[in-house]
Amino acid sequence: MKHIMLVEDEVELAELVRDYLVQAGFEVDMFHEGQSAYDAFLQHKPSLMILDLMVPRMDGLTICRKVREQSDIPIIMVTARTEEIDRVLGLNMGADDYICKPFSPKELVARVQAVLRRLERKAEPEQNSLFRVDVSQQRIWYQQKVLNLTPTEFRLLQLFLEHVGQVYSRAQLLDHINPDSFDVTDRVIDSHIKNLRRKITDIAETGNRHEWIQAVYGVGYRFEYPED
Repeated sequence: MKHIMLVEDEVELAELVRDYLVQAGFEVDMFHEGQSAYDAFLQHKPSLMILDLMVPRMDGLTICRKVREQSDIPIIMVTARTEEIDRVLGLNMGADDYICKPFSPKELVARVQAVLRRLERKAEPEQNSLFRVDVSQQRIWYQQKVLNLTPTEFRLLQLFLEHVGQVYSRAQLLDHINPDSFDVTDRVIDSHIKNLRRKITDIAETGNRHEWIQAVYGVGYRFEYPED
């Protein structure tokens, strides 16, 4: 069982997040201030740390820096401060992901799962050899067969292949394919995903045995390879 260290000074929020993580199958240790969390980290390295930026007695950036001096465990930074400088500082300190309050506990659980999945894939043989991307030609091949993609579908699949297992919201995907789409509903993504799924399934001849682009309820979509 994966062990999550949750460092959050808002007790009710911490308990809510803990309950969602436990329901998702994780073991959770909860801390409401930084020094005790860091002391516990020195004794037992967790699988992943969820770290609030503004916890007392040792702030999140300090904890992140000190942890990174000793370990490469995944860290997801949580904060109510949305300024870009805070986000950049957190990621430059070595955080693997960043989420701003208020957030959905389901989204946080999805991000935890995605970060851990990416970590596991780094230790596995490269599976992306199934697909080959040629940016100059704006083409993607599945094995030796070229996918007949629209420019939008190409951008979506390229993003998914570069970040296998990572969950993207519809808004994030819409911003990726068209950052100036002020008047376009993010539900247009569903149509693109439906077409992209069909094209990959047809050319890969997997039928209904595998859904390449999976819906994450209440969050968005992620790309997954079939299990062996």
